[in-house]
Amino acid sequence: MDSALTRKYCIMTTAAANILRLSFDKLGLSARAYDKVLRVARTIADLDGSDVIDTKHIAEAVQYRSLDRKFWKE
Repeated sequence: MDSALTRKYCIMTTAAANILRLSFDKLGLSARAYDKVLRVARTIADLDGSDVIDTKHIAEAVQYRSLDRKFWKE
């Protein structure tokens, strides 16, 4: 899924967008990481049966990204 499709299909609540923005500001993640986290959040929302990405989906996706950085960063 490219960036255009990510923006088209990864619809999130305003609160979720704020959480995502704050997370990226705090963690200093890139635009590429933004798309990856958003796609993971979309998958989590799908598994939860939700049409819209909510704060809990973003929080879980950011946690996975934080774990990834913790264990793979040299």
